[in-house]
Amino acid sequence: MGLFSLSDVQAAIREQGVDGWLLYDFRKSNVLAERVLGLDKKTSRRWAYLIPKEGTPRKLVHRIETGVLDGLPGEKRIYLKWSEFEEGMAALVAGSKKIAMEYAPRNGNPYISRVDGGTIELIRSFGVEVVSSGDLIQLFEAVWDDEQIAMHLEASKVTDAAYAVAWKTIANDINTQGHSDELRVQRAILDHFEAHNLTTYSPPIVGVNAHSGDPHFETGSLPDTIIREGDFVLVDLWGKLDKPRAVYSDLTRTGYVGTSVPEKYTKVFQVVAAARDAAIRYVEEAFAAGRRVEGYEVDDACREVIEKAGYGPYYVHRTGHNIGQEVHGNGAHIDNLETHETRALIPRTCFSIEPGIYLEEFGVRSEIDVLIHPDGRVEVTGGALQTEIVPILAQ
Repeated sequence: MGLFSLSDVQAAIREQGVDGWLLYDFRKSNVLAERVLGLDKKTSRRWAYLIPKEGTPRKLVHRIETGVLDGLPGEKRIYLKWSEFEEGMAALVAGSKKIAMEYAPRNGNPYISRVDGGTIELIRSFGVEVVSSGDLIQLFEAVWDDEQIAMHLEASKVTDAAYAVAWKTIANDINTQGHSDELRVQRAILDHFEAHNLTTYSPPIVGVNAHSGDPHFETGSLPDTIIREGDFVLVDLWGKLDKPRAVYSDLTRTGYVGTSVPEKYTKVFQVVAAARDAAIRYVEEAFAAGRRVEGYEVDDACREVIEKAGYGPYYVHRTGHNIGQEVHGNGAHIDNLETHETRALIPRTCFSIEPGIYLEEFGVRSEIDVLIHPDGRVEVTGGALQTEIVPILAQ
């Protein structure tokens, strides 16, 4: 998000039907609070900031870090002793009946649950109901401004182009020396990223044959990393521009080391692609009709295709995740498996759709990113949809 706007936040708080939003942090345990407020300071003591639905915010800071919230509007209260901290927290929420915090009932959404249980207990001890700030977080942390949208689209061009680099590396190696290697292909992708000003928090996944059947395979972690003619290869890569506030592009595609792809791979790919397309279509139709669509609904639409094809037991993760400054962002996920995601998909957010079928011999995943534009237009970013497994030696 851009600069902190008290009026915008208070309008959203009123829309949520709560009396205020209590943002609390200790040693960067709640990065969401820092981002919402636009803070970038090292702190070693607890601080809290209460934004009421109307009126003046209230701050609570430690005596040796009194300036930590000085860039924000509001009245300051300073504590030193633990007892003064508790008194200060009581003063922040005085007069409130319902307060939003970075909390999720029963830890149903760990992306939002950033405040420790003891602090939640403390606020409840004052007779205040604590509810989840998940929808507020999405509005003020997961929403992208125009600059971030532009950075995502620029990054998407680089991630899309990385597949030509990967397939060419494999083909050239096969033609010149008879084999390639997972780590060599991974290195070629990272070199491509560096040449185009992309950074990533971890290297891409390059998985051959059975390795592709592990959704979070760590490339190079097993002895056999060789890629030979007749092998199946999955490449999952993610990157963002090496700039402040940049956001990720995250894609997965598959290839076969040959000139034509055997039916056993094509059969599974077609089911995965149909599930992916059903999810995209569900989102497009909802926004075209002006209908609220929640993350779990899209997961259901995608998962139904795979289950009807008889591969339900082999689809072992959620359909997608929010994308932000971390590749797994903090907005609404496409999930009714690992969590029951009831947050709505909203404009200026981006998320992946990535169904997969993971068998013992190989696994197929097709991952694309969906950007909801400010006007509600739905765009699949990162190049054209993969419609067939790439015959790598036919390129």
